[in-house]
Amino acid sequence: MGVGVDAAGSTVKASGGAQRPRFAHPLAFWCGFFACVAGVALHFPMYLHSSHMGYHMAGMPMDAPMMAGMALIVVGLAATVYGLVPRGPAPVRRVRDVRHVRVRVRDDTPLRPAHLGLMAVMTAAVTIDAMKPITLGFVAPGMAREYGLKSAINPDGTLPVALLPLCGLTGTVLGSFLWGWMGDRIGRRSSILLAGVMFVTTAVCGTMPSFAWNLAMCALMGLAAGGMLPIAFSLLAETIPARHRGWVMVLIGGNLAVAYALMSWLSSELVPTYSWRSLWLVGLPTGVLLILLNRWIPESPRFLLAHGHEAEARQIMARYGLAEAVEAGAAAEVEVPAEHSEIPPKGGGYAPLFQRPLAGLSLAVVVLGLGIGLVTYGFQLWIPSNLQKLGLDQATADRALRDSAFLGLPLILFAAASYALWSAKKTLVVLVVVVTAALVAFSVAGDSLSESSTWLYVLLAAPIVGTATIAAVLAAYSSEVYPTRIRSRGSGLSAGVGKLGGVLVTTALAAGLAVPSIPATALMGAVPLAVSIVVVVVFGVETRVSSPPRPERELSAAKT
Repeated sequence: MGVGVDAAGSTVKASGGAQRPRFAHPLAFWCGFFACVAGVALHFPMYLHSSHMGYHMAGMPMDAPMMAGMALIVVGLAATVYGLVPRGPAPVRRVRDVRHVRVRVRDDTPLRPAHLGLMAVMTAAVTIDAMKPITLGFVAPGMAREYGLKSAINPDGTLPVALLPLCGLTGTVLGSFLWGWMGDRIGRRSSILLAGVMFVTTAVCGTMPSFAWNLAMCALMGLAAGGMLPIAFSLLAETIPARHRGWVMVLIGGNLAVAYALMSWLSSELVPTYSWRSLWLVGLPTGVLLILLNRWIPESPRFLLAHGHEAEARQIMARYGLAEAVEAGAAAEVEVPAEHSEIPPKGGGYAPLFQRPLAGLSLAVVVLGLGIGLVTYGFQLWIPSNLQKLGLDQATADRALRDSAFLGLPLILFAAASYALWSAKKTLVVLVVVVTAALVAFSVAGDSLSESSTWLYVLLAAPIVGTATIAAVLAAYSSEVYPTRIRSRGSGLSAGVGKLGGVLVTTALAAGLAVPSIPATALMGAVPLAVSIVVVVVFGVETRVSSPPRPERELSAAKT
């Protein structure tokens, strides 16, 4: 078995065996990672010392271990970035012309153990990623009480608690675009691992004694969380066999709803004893888990071929049953109208997404993404506080949300089957109609729904699970319909505009308004979703996979 040296100087196996994870500077990465873990651990003594006060840390001065821990985190993050970013200009220089080269799964490739391993790791990554912004809604009530912030359950507070999700969601918007750019420039794998390290470091948000420090740490958390999902879906789109790709990505993306059920369960179990701060501390073990799974996270072979890492690309292609095809004017991987299958004009950043022939498609992605964001970060984010405002105690409200999330989980299976067997575009439309109908019911019935627990649980399932499922379908959809060289940017666009909708909602609240009622937030989400139905119908395209001609058929045609 031979070995090869890629353009970045990393040695990889040329064929056979398991993939050897590639780091530009392995020692720097691992030293930096362990420094970050140690830095987070040094924040725990002060948190534990506050147990006799119900873990209320507001106004406490930072002790020496915490200050040392913050310094370690800064140094550790710098080292991990250095360890992940490939040296020299090779990663940003197109070493070979791959405009007409595409890497596809061979027709006879089944789901292999390598695919199943990647699916398991990406399931964990997406779940961990989704838990971060979801946590905002569950920490808001406790944080408002501890810091005396203005909220639905504390209308006479000082600063609005909406500043917390505003900082977090602003970070996720920036992260979606930044990580989308990084995925195309430094690689999918490096971008995922950098987000994982930042998940570890921002666990310190649970130990910050001042609200200002909470805002700063929350913004950094959002930066990492916003980038993970689009990169994960881009990697899946380039690795999973085409006939399985759609339903796999929808199922994995559906873990957004699983993450909601998990966080509501953790909140009901941990918060009464260990305060809202414990929900942020969960970021340490989950982030460490993601980094330890790095061995099973491959780099995109398309990215490697485009940037000169040929030996590593060949090895990954062999593991996942991929083949390289060189075609003059290569066709798109999915059947879309001719005007969408052309390579878009050249340009930097996100400009190509809004030029012909992709402008209409990108408009559909933007409108639907904004609708999802307004529901997720309007209605869904504030429903824990609004349920408590209706008279439910914290544990009961969290259990209601947990049960509603579990009740709606079969919707994910329906969406995956529908996406794979019926139509991606029509699946999106059906899901949006269901969620819109539930939101209209909330806007009409309003707070009176709390009088019937059955109807409350059933209707909550639609915006909680349905919105997460739409987000999963849209993420899968946007990772398939864009050309490879701008695919991460296309995925980043769909994720970024969703967070932008949340920023719009929380900006209005942070201006000094109280948290809107259930009817107001429901209507706020129903209107843009209704508009998105029309836009998707008009501009959306299908993603049905067309099997390329088999070699024997090509030979027969040539003889004829």
